[in-house]
Amino acid sequence: MSLAATADLVASAVADGTAVLAFNVVTLEHAEGIAEGAERAGVAALLQVSENTIRFHGGRLAPLVSACARIAGESSAQLAIHLDHFQNVALIAEAIDSAAGLGITSIMVDAAHLSYGDNVDRTRAFVERGHRVGLWVEAELGEVGGKGGAHDFGVRTDPAEAASFAGATGVDGLAVAVGSSHAMTTRDAELDVELIRRLAAAVPAPLVLHGSSGVSDDQLRLATEAGIRKVNVGTALNVAYTGALRESLAANPTASDPRRALAAARTAIADTVVELCRAVAPRPVPSGGAR
Repeated sequence: MSLAATADLVASAVADGTAVLAFNVVTLEHAEGIAEGAERAGVAALLQVSENTIRFHGGRLAPLVSACARIAGESSAQLAIHLDHFQNVALIAEAIDSAAGLGITSIMVDAAHLSYGDNVDRTRAFVERGHRVGLWVEAELGEVGGKGGAHDFGVRTDPAEAASFAGATGVDGLAVAVGSSHAMTTRDAELDVELIRRLAAAVPAPLVLHGSSGVSDDQLRLATEAGIRKVNVGTALNVAYTGALRESLAANPTASDPRRALAAARTAIADTVVELCRAVAPRPVPSGGAR
C-alpha cells in the first residue's frame, strides 16, 4: 500500500467520530513495530518523528524519516509520516522544503513556549508556508503536561482563546492541554473531559491529545467521544521497548548479537500498538480508503 496522508486519516477519524493514533519513532525497530501493530489491529496510524529524535540522530532529518516512509509505503496498513514538536525554525523550514521528497505529509509547529502573540505569528507563518506544499499543520495552545505545571487548571487551554488562535493561524489540528502529561510511565492522568467537549464545540480544527501514554483506555475512549481526533503516544512504546531489551539481555548475559534483543523490543512495541489501537480506534479502516 502506498503512503497515506495525515489530512485524510484525520478527516476519516472526524467523519467516524474516532481518533487516529500517532506513534513516536525513535529507532528503526520502533517504525517496524508500529507498522506491524497497525497491520495486526487493522487500523490506520501515523509514524511521527520528533525534533528531539532528529537531534538524537545527529540533527539529520532525512535518514530516519526516509526509512519510516519506506516502511509505511510497504505496509498493508494505511500509514502517514508526521513530524512532532518541531520548535527550531531552521529545522521547520528544512522539513517543509524537503517534505515532498521524504514522504512527510504533516508537521507540528510547536511555539507554545512563546507568548500568545508570538505563538500566533510563528504558527501562522509556518501554516501558510506548509499549506503551499500541501502539509497538514498542527500547533499547540496551553501547556501540555510535562512542561511544568502539568496538572494546574490555569495552564489548560481556554476554549475562547483556542477558537481565536485557530482562526488567526489557520491550523489544521490543535494540541490542547486538558490534563495529560508527557513522559508519564503510569496511566493515571485524569483528563478534563468536559473541557474537551467545550474545546471541540469552539474550535474548528480537530483536537490533538499529547501525553497519551499516561492516560487509561477508559479515559482515552471518553476523550475520543468528547472530540479528540488525534492521539499521540510515545513513552508507552519506549517502556515496552526497554523492558523487552532488559529481559532479553538478562536472559542471555553473554549475548553479543543484538538482534535477538532488538527483535523482542520490536515485538513489544507491536503488541503495545495493537492494544492501544483496539482501545482508541476499534473500527478498522477499509482497505483502499481515503489517502
